[in-house]
Amino acid sequence: MSADPALARRLKGLYAITPECHDTERLALEVERALEGGASLVQYRAKHADAALALEQGRRLRDLCRAFGAPLIVNDSLHLALEIAADGVHLGRGDGDVRAARAALPGRLIGVSCYDDPALARRAAEDGADYVGIGSVFPSSTKPRAVRAALDRLSEARQAGAIPVAAIGGITAANAAVAISNGADMVAVISAVFGAPDVRAAARSIAGLFAVPDPEPLHARA
Repeated sequence: MSADPALARRLKGLYAITPECHDTERLALEVERALEGGASLVQYRAKHADAALALEQGRRLRDLCRAFGAPLIVNDSLHLALEIAADGVHLGRGDGDVRAARAALPGRLIGVSCYDDPALARRAAEDGADYVGIGSVFPSSTKPRAVRAALDRLSEARQAGAIPVAAIGGITAANAAVAISNGADMVAVISAVFGAPDVRAAARSIAGLFAVPDPEPLHARA
């Protein structure tokens, strides 16, 4: 079962990925500013948070995103996504089986990192993914050693999987339009939004590159 159509319609625009931050109040404030700037969806990414902090922050961001009608995706952890009733999970290499995630999260969003390999997009779609990530499309300060993905991999992945594609890696307001013109339905951004002096304005400058009509409200989740 693929994602609820109301969720799937959010798979376009600015995909804001949270930075590492052990201060829950500060993190929530920055995410709120990104949402005010037009972020379509948010990914909670916390590689170094312990279980208690991840649970606290995940629940806080879940409630915040629901207030804005934006999906919250959990990076890497199906367990955390289930525990906080998030709107989905994003799986990278070694983060678990896509089919198992689909079975555990019926109606919610499943994203899969496909790096620089469009063939993986077809496999992910067949296994039940709702979108795939391709990158790093530009040099990334978050993952400086990441394999670079040529821009034409975006359109190739979109064609191979027939599901939305998120471009990730080194995306800024200055180059996001290039990724979009090469087939990206979403641009996944950390530093260019959350590292900016004005998070709201930074989000607005990127979100404004997409013409996205207002979708139907999300149904509340328990």
